Amino acid sequence: MRTAPVALALGLALSGCLAPGLQAPENAAPAVDAGAAAVDGLTVGHRLMAAGEYDLALRAYLRAAAEQGVNADTLSAIGSANLHLGRLGQAEQILRRALEEDPTFVPALNNLGVVLMERGKTGEAKRVFEQAFAYDRGETAAIRENLRLAIAQAERNVYDASTEAADYSLVRQARGQYLLLSTF
Repeated sequence: MRTAPVALALGLALSGCLAPGLQAPENAAPAVDAGAAAVDGLTVGHRLMAAGEYDLALRAYLRAAAEQGVNADTLSAIGSANLHLGRLGQAEQILRRALEEDPTFVPALNNLGVVLMERGKTGEAKRVFEQAFAYDRGETAAIRENLRLAIAQAERNVYDASTEAADYSLVRQARGQYLLLSTF
């Protein structure tokens, strides 16, 4: 019967109604205000993303889409969570849908550019980052850096026939068979 007073004290502590002289434990959960308004699912999702809880953030974003409706903001958030979870195909599809809703939505443009870079679509990523940069007016450092990286990568991917011809030689081995040898 010793557990009854402890349970009563805990119940009172959690409800915020402690008898005089009793104190709530330091690690007790804060009291819940059942009458308070619920926190927006997007806000919860953004906080979870910042904490690295991408799976939980995705759930919060899906809840926000169910409550607020599907729009560029909720779709962009869902796409971002999928990007962080490594679901590049899903992220690309959802971010493109967000841009159908609002082609000027900068977060969706930036995240789509990141997905495209990850998928090796450097040229398209560069164009998407350029759009994000233009709509953002160059104000966001992350977008400026993403555009810089995409331009550098695109320049590395340009084919230069003069260097290719100097690095390899074609050697005939037998009837109709050739061997490509490196000359460096």
